[in-house]
Amino acid sequence: MPKRVHLIAACAANGVIGRNGRLPWHLPEDYERFEAMTAGQTCIMGRVSFLGWSRATADGRHPIVITRDTTLRRPGVIVAPALSTALVEADSLTAEPFICGGESIYREALTLERPLRLHLTLIARDYEGDARFPDWQHLQWREVARETGRTRDPQLTFLTLDRAR
Repeated sequence: MPKRVHLIAACAANGVIGRNGRLPWHLPEDYERFEAMTAGQTCIMGRVSFLGWSRATADGRHPIVITRDTTLRRPGVIVAPALSTALVEADSLTAEPFICGGESIYREALTLERPLRLHLTLIARDYEGDARFPDWQHLQWREVARETGRTRDPQLTFLTLDRAR
């Protein structure tokens, strides 16, 4: 049976999630939450996200990188040519899969016909960037949790949503 897929992202008020392959903000509270939630999990991401995350293999994470660049294959890192292949690999592991970026992988993941849980940090500020989180509001979601962050500038809201079926 396919596992539930978790999508985890931080998104600015204007939808921005990245700029030049990096996060356009420094928000320790969000980063600590991201690190804690993905520890010990299978983390599926694109090449740019993998190369920008120095701790992708730390804390028991099992990274699966979606790329055709086989030079990224190394002990503890699985390389897959497509999200569908990455999910087959993830289903063979014990941990639940977390989609950790980037934009096109999030977009494709939102169309999956399997249970989805969205862990979204909403940042109450616009940022300049070249990567955006895809439109997700048109899908039916059930709110599982909502928490206001300690950070006040900018204000953070941590949402956990399950896609309704």
